[in-house]
Amino acid sequence: MQMANAKLNPGQFRNSVEKGSTFEPESGRYHLYVGLFCPWATKTLIVRSLKGLEDVISLDILSWKRENTSDPFSFPANNDEIPGATIDSVNGKKDISEVYKLSDPSYSGRPTVPVLFDKKTNKIVNNESADIVRILNDCFNDFAKHPEVNLYPLELQKAIDEVSGLIMEHVGKGVYKCAFAPNQDAYEVACRAVFQNLDNLEERLAKSRYLNGDVITESDVHLFTPLIRFDFVYFDLFKCNVKRIEHYENLNNYLRELYQIPAFQNAVNFEHIKKGYYYSFPAANPSRIIPLGPKIDFNLPHNRHNIK
Repeated sequence: MQMANAKLNPGQFRNSVEKGSTFEPESGRYHLYVGLFCPWATKTLIVRSLKGLEDVISLDILSWKRENTSDPFSFPANNDEIPGATIDSVNGKKDISEVYKLSDPSYSGRPTVPVLFDKKTNKIVNNESADIVRILNDCFNDFAKHPEVNLYPLELQKAIDEVSGLIMEHVGKGVYKCAFAPNQDAYEVACRAVFQNLDNLEERLAKSRYLNGDVITESDVHLFTPLIRFDFVYFDLFKCNVKRIEHYENLNNYLRELYQIPAFQNAVNFEHIKKGYYYSFPAANPSRIIPLGPKIDFNLPHNRHNIK
């Protein structure tokens, strides 16, 4: 399997699942830890569903709530405490940092999600979302309900890598560069890059139903997760307020179409998204006031059937 071209950060787990390796493909062996607030974790949920791996790879969902930005995200005390979140059904841990310590007692990096965890060895296989997306796409076809789904087809790999790299760097990470810019100049550089790339994507989608033609690929998964959060969080809280996604003709209709696909829609929880940002990032929102809006109906009709 070709791993994603993601920058290796110190402490990251970057293993694959392959026959003949430490981590063999098996049904029921692996577990996915995610947070519904997290755009990177949401990507893995989408692919797990698109491939039909719900009965192959088990799942637990962290709470959106934390008191300090430096705190690790935790699991609720029970499955009723935070609707949509679950206890750690595999290891019984209180928060995601304890899962990291179980895998590597010397781990001192940031305990992030998503995490692909091996229940047989009690080790984290991978915690890089782009890698996990590729692992779920490629490595469990013997057990998947939809093995025919291929988000990284050989003939499109060059195009996928190119557009996905731009999305992840200048949109997915770009909004965070705006939110946490150290000064005005850095903010303006980051913000202009976000909207230049959104403008480019708007133009691309005028000629193509999806980002790489008439089939959904990894690139669409990478773009969907920041787009669905944009008008709810990034526009106001992260100061990315040049233009809303709902004011882009092509991006808005494209977002509606993807959202209306069950694998995408079922991975979205707007309560977790809004509370996960407005409450759990006090550095960006010290008051922790959570806005009531915006009111956006992503189930409205779209026009993407007309794009050839």
